[in-house]
Amino acid sequence: MDIKGKHYCSIWLNDNERTVGVLDQKLLPHKIKKLTLKTWKEVVSAISDMTVRGAPLIGVAGACGLALATNEEVGRKYLIGVAEKLCETRPTAINLRWAVNRELEAILEVSKNKRKKVAWKEARNILRSELLMSGNIGKQAAKIIFSLYEELGRSVGILTHCNAGWLATVDWGTATAGIYVAYNQGVPVHVYADETRPRLQGAMTAWELSSHGVPVELIADNAAGFLMKNGLVDMVIVGADRIASNGDTANKIGTYMKALAAKDNGIPFYVAAPSSTFDWNLEKGELIPIEERDGVEVRQVKGLTDSGQMETVWITEPGQLVRNPAFDVTPSKLITAFITDKGIFAPEEIYKLKELSDD
Repeated sequence: MDIKGKHYCSIWLNDNERTVGVLDQKLLPHKIKKLTLKTWKEVVSAISDMTVRGAPLIGVAGACGLALATNEEVGRKYLIGVAEKLCETRPTAINLRWAVNRELEAILEVSKNKRKKVAWKEARNILRSELLMSGNIGKQAAKIIFSLYEELGRSVGILTHCNAGWLATVDWGTATAGIYVAYNQGVPVHVYADETRPRLQGAMTAWELSSHGVPVELIADNAAGFLMKNGLVDMVIVGADRIASNGDTANKIGTYMKALAAKDNGIPFYVAAPSSTFDWNLEKGELIPIEERDGVEVRQVKGLTDSGQMETVWITEPGQLVRNPAFDVTPSKLITAFITDKGIFAPEEIYKLKELSDD
């Protein structure tokens, strides 16, 4: 995406150096800082502390981490061990394991002397495929937004939750991809971005969209239902971290509440996700592992001071007991449709997506 006239992606490969470039998302939206990851352990740290975040992006990063591992060692046992370490960093998002397993399979299919070359080639292939999937999701979602515009005859009000934009993918995003496409085609939209406590990823969504010129307002999480009830929201579109075979969807904590409010107000609720986010081996949402993160994320807030310094402040007593589940699961019955790179599917139709994915 373009930020102040300059194009950015969230991850890239430095082929000559055999390193991986990323943006430090812990500093956004206040500061754009590029980082160079040189080892698989640095990738593990970057995923764990959310320097890189978003289900599709951490999948690409995981594949790149395995490519980095081949700079050090190409033995089968070693690479399998590294792959498992990478997958353990974030247990909920299936994209991570999908991408790492795809990368590992490609590497181990060839002889040792070819593994390093194949590793970097496959990492690039995974990055490109993620970029292509986001682009296709954008085209599909834009159709829905355009239809709503024609029906309403006015600007389309869209609610998002968390950050499923280009920062969470490679470019374009998932939930935001259709917004960009529709806006670029001249369709008037107005976006309400949930702040998404405790890590405030919604602020990054607002920054992304406003940097592109898209009208967007950042709202407190608890304001979403009020806006829906008062007719300001025409559709809700969110991303996903894992989708069970029955359509139950894990996404950032708070998504379930937005789906309930949308249902009560007769507002369509869409999940935008690449086909790699569907876990066909998982029968239902109750089986999705939910990551519980450090309570310090709830006890503290990081921000920019008037003097331009990044600082962290306590908003509770340091010893305050908290619960910090990172995700919740929205039942498929609350979801209008899934917007994927292979088409739009109602929950009862996602078996068709599986058939396409198996081809």
